This record gives sequence, C-alpha cells and structure tokens, in this order.
Amino acid sequence: MTLWGSTLLIALRALGRNPLRSGLTVLGVVIGVAAVIAMVSVGQGAAAAVRAQIDNLGTNVVMVVPGATTAGGVRSGSGSVTTLTEGDARAIARDLAAAAEVTWVKREVAQVAYGNRNWSTGIQGSSPTFLAVRDWPLRAGRFFTQSEEDSAARVAVLGQTLVEQLYAPGEDPIGTTLRIRNVPFRVIGTLGRKGQTTWGQDQDDVIMVPFRTAERRVLGTTALGSVNMIVVSVRAADRMDDVSEAITTLVRARHRIPAGEDDDFTVRNMAEMFETSVAASRVMSQLLAAIASISLLVGGIGIMNTLLVSVTERTREIGVRMAVGAKARHILLQFLVESTVLSLAGGALGALLGVAIASGIGRFTGWPVLIAPEAVAIALGFAAAVGLVFGVYPARRASRLDPIAALRHE
Repeated sequence: MTLWGSTLLIALRALGRNPLRSGLTVLGVVIGVAAVIAMVSVGQGAAAAVRAQIDNLGTNVVMVVPGATTAGGVRSGSGSVTTLTEGDARAIARDLAAAAEVTWVKREVAQVAYGNRNWSTGIQGSSPTFLAVRDWPLRAGRFFTQSEEDSAARVAVLGQTLVEQLYAPGEDPIGTTLRIRNVPFRVIGTLGRKGQTTWGQDQDDVIMVPFRTAERRVLGTTALGSVNMIVVSVRAADRMDDVSEAITTLVRARHRIPAGEDDDFTVRNMAEMFETSVAASRVMSQLLAAIASISLLVGGIGIMNTLLVSVTERTREIGVRMAVGAKARHILLQFLVESTVLSLAGGALGALLGVAIASGIGRFTGWPVLIAPEAVAIALGFAAAVGLVFGVYPARRASRLDPIAALRHE
C-alpha cells in the first residue's frame, strides 16, 4: 500500500473511533457550506430576475422624458410639464445616424369596455415603430400601419392582461369592437406577454392605439404633438453614451436652452441602469456569501479543536510510530489528511443540504433561485482550504513531539 493510501486508512480508523465527536465536528462545516450555497443561490436568482426584467425593457434603448422646468421663478418637478414633442422625436430619427428606430408615446389610464365587462388600463398612443423599438412581438393579428396613424384610425392592439380581463377564455379578440371612453375601436391584434418591469408595473396591462388617434379622439391634449416619452433604439450597444449625449445636444438646441441652464428633459440610458443593477446584485451576493462564510470559519475552528484533543489523546501512539521509524513529515501528513477528510465530508454533505435548502426556498416562497455549479464548487474548495489551514497547527504540534516524552505520556 502506498504512503497516501495507508495514511488515509489510518485517518479513517482514527476518526471512526469517535464517531459522535467526528460527526459534531463535521456539522460545523456542513452548516457553513449549506449556508454559503443557499445564500449565493438566492442572491444570484434575484440578480438574474432583475437582468431578465431589464432585458425585457431593452438594454440598447435610450429614453427621453420631460424634466424639471423653471418659469417665472416657479420650479416644477420632472414630468410636471410636457416639454417634449413629436417634432423632437422626428428630429432625432432624422439627424442621428446611430438611432435605429425612434418612437414616441402618449399615455393615460382610462376605462375600456367590451360587452358587459370593463377594465381600467393604460391607453397608449404611439407611432407604428413602437414594437421595433421595444422588441415586443405580436401574439396574433397585426400592428397598426402608417396610413392608420396618418388617418387617426380607430384601431387597437391589446396586451395580454387586458385580453384576460375583457374576454372569455378561448375567445378571439381580433375583429371585435370595444369602447375606450365610449369611443368604439376595432381590435386588430394582441401583443405577446412581457411581464412586469423592475418597478412592478404590469407591461401587459395596456391597449395601444395610433398616436394621433389617442391625441385627437381619446385622450385629448392642450398642445397637439406633445408626448410623454421618446424612446430610441441604438444600432450598437457600445455607443449608448454617445447617442445619449447627441440627443441631449440636439434637444437642447431645439428647445433653445441657453448654455448654463438646466435641461427641461431627462435622458435615461438603459445600459447604465443595467450595469448599476448588476453591480448592486453582485455586491449583495458577495455580502451574503461573506456572512455565510463566517459559519465555515467556525467549522474550521471546530476541526482544529478536535485535532488538538486527538493529538493529546494519541501522544503515546505518535511516540510509538516515531520509535519504529515514522518521520515528522509522516505525522504531519497524518493529521493534515484527517483534517481534510473532515472538511471534505462536511463540504459534500453541506453541498447537498445547501442545494436542498435553496430549492426549498424557491419552491415555498416563490423567490427566484439560481443554483450555480461554480458556487457549489467554490464552497467545496473553500471548505477543503479551511480544513487544511485549521489542520496545520495541530499537525505541526504532533510532528514536533519528542519521541521519548511521547512514549512516557500517560
């Protein structure tokens, strides 16, 4: 039998002589590894959910919204005054080569009725380019055309939440007529499901109509052409900052804002939101892992304590082995193998327990959980490292025993 094989066999026999003590020592590592895997899985699941929601909005999208204004010494908050127009959006589409598509939106909440059912939902007037900008697929039917936009046609496309609220299961909405503020509209299509935004808004609770239809037949306006938001999709994601800056320059020039004065609009870059969200999620995962790692350190201290007791109990055995030819390095290796066996056994059991806990959290709470294989591997590696590090002191102490003194030990 090789040196490693015989050392491992002796280690297992030594640990097996005190199964309860070995089990309690392993328990600390089990709890530590399980806590690390469960916490990291929950943190990564939350990060993945945030990333998916931001991807839903489109990471190559720049949004322009009305900003704070100052008139006659009176300051108004962001969005309180409509400062953007359809002309601004058309100028961006015309003058910015990096802009792939541009759309503009006017939105209000209103009551929609179909048959004897009604539902309060977001009425959104937009240009025909809206679906291309938002990368939003249709589920059935079609979107409105430019000619329908130009003629302010009374056609509508429904989100899935509205379909579920107004129509019976299995009923086809396309071709039906519903009423928005008592104005009849013909349904020409339904949208694919988008889900909620990061701030909890149901994106599917919407009915889309041509911008001019919304402005002139349903929502009304104090100034024709005013919009609530301009959305720009960018051809290259790495040019988001350049496009944001170009939009700012262009809109400031159109609004004749003097140098040194604040913008009356705000440009929001979705890529920045995405990076900020990912960074925040990463910090949260690292914080959870650091907190859980404290349990692993406690488990390591338990291993060291157990081995120190074992060295004291086996001092005479160590003396006998040295007397028959065992070197100091053999004794050192013996106790290092024992500490590693304890930590690896705890790591394996802890990994199984951590995966089970993470799965249970996801199942019973509904939280998003992502069990990453690399997180399990890192937890196991950290457990093995803890065993080695905390086994060094007892192993060195055992290897430095004087053989004669050890043989006399009672």
